[in-house]
Amino acid sequence: MIVDVHAHTPTHRDAVPDDERRVYTGWRTDRPVTTTNSWADYDEAMAAADVSIVFNIAVDDPEAATGLPYRPEDTNTSTAAFVAADPARRIGFMSVDPTRADAVEQAEHCRDLGLVGVKLGPNYQDFDPLSPRATAFYGYCQREGLPIVFHQGASPIRHAPLRYTYPLVTDEIALAFPELRIVMAHMGHPWGKETVVTIRKHPHVYADVSSIYLRPWVCYESLLAAVEWGATHKLLLGSDFPIANTGEAMAGLRRVNAITEGTALPRIPDEVVEQIIHADALGALGLSLKETP
Repeated sequence: MIVDVHAHTPTHRDAVPDDERRVYTGWRTDRPVTTTNSWADYDEAMAAADVSIVFNIAVDDPEAATGLPYRPEDTNTSTAAFVAADPARRIGFMSVDPTRADAVEQAEHCRDLGLVGVKLGPNYQDFDPLSPRATAFYGYCQREGLPIVFHQGASPIRHAPLRYTYPLVTDEIALAFPELRIVMAHMGHPWGKETVVTIRKHPHVYADVSSIYLRPWVCYESLLAAVEWGATHKLLLGSDFPIANTGEAMAGLRRVNAITEGTALPRIPDEVVEQIIHADALGALGLSLKETP
């Protein structure tokens, strides 16, 4: 089974009107990224995945903070509706501001909607991931078995603080909450080595490879670090839709050794690449698909 653990909820149920279309030219070096997508666009883009984990990020102004123009009040309800339309292939994660006094109450409501994990972007949401209210929320997630995907590393959004996404911050969280299942998104790009040494030491901390294949050296260097530190089994497939799609992610990983041609650089074993593509992400995160009638 191919599980894509990192995709953003499409912004529109139906076709996107021309006047609502949003395109960014600086998010990839090879082509523009369209951040407004319909449910059908998503299905086409993610066709290579058997299952995908999908989410939004809870912020006051989603377009300014993330580039995706969804209404803030629809952050979780739109994800829940999208997942409910195809529960055999989609798993929904919620997003809340963990520093709010009603964060747990919001999370409970999201669980009632069928959302089974959490996506947090401390840089986009502008909260200190080691603050008391944030860590109290992690404790709730640990008790309730809710895995958390943390945005980790760089972002094209200017106002998003990098200090909140440095991978060693996650080490502090995992030390305090050893049973909390965590995914460090993007292998913490460009801090792949820091991410690898973190996932290596914590049994329930993983990293996804979303977007790293868009930068060949970052991809090669990060995967090589995972090989050298014996942490390749902690890597999960991710695309970062709408920035990329599952097929692109798989193809990008399979091209990782192109950069070594004509050099004495060590190759990433082919079996490691396939292991990532076919990783048991649902088992790692304690998740399962909902049964359909």
